[in-house]
Amino acid sequence: MLLIGNNSVVSIDYKLTLESGEVVDQSPEGEPLVYLHGASNIIPGLEEALVGKTDGAELTVNVAPEKAYGERHEEGVQVVPREAFQGVDQIEPGMQFQAEGPQGPQMIMVVAIEGDEVTVDANHPLSGKTLTFEVKVLSVREATAEEIEHGHAH
Repeated sequence: MLLIGNNSVVSIDYKLTLESGEVVDQSPEGEPLVYLHGASNIIPGLEEALVGKTDGAELTVNVAPEKAYGERHEEGVQVVPREAFQGVDQIEPGMQFQAEGPQGPQMIMVVAIEGDEVTVDANHPLSGKTLTFEVKVLSVREATAEEIEHGHAH
C-alpha cells in the first residue's frame, strides 16, 4: 500500500464546508479531484493533513485561514471609477475580472456599484475563513517523471 507523500498522484472525493455549515464546493459524483502531492496544487492545510494516508482513508480536516486562502485584507477592497472597466457595458456585483496588481495579475470581484463608483475586492472569496474538508482517499500512485516535471497529474 502506497502512502501519500511528495510525488504521489492522489485521487480524492471531497466536500468543503464553512463554519456555518454551508457547502461551498465538492467533487462531482464520479469525478474525483486528482492532484500531484507536494506540488502546491491544493491548499497547504489539506495537503499536510493527507501526508501518510492511503487509499480508503476517510478524514475530516479543519483548515485555518493561514493554511488555506490567507487572512482577509481590508486594503484589498477599493473603490474605482466605472471608466476603469472600458469595453464592459454591464457591470454587476459578483462579476470577476483580472486586474494588474502590484505583484502581477490578480482576480478582483465587483461587490457594489454606486453611480460611477465600483467597489472591488481583491481578496479570495474564502480568505479569512476556516474551511472544513470531508475527504475520502480513492487512490494513491507514484507520479511519472513527466508528471513530476510538469508539476501536475496527467
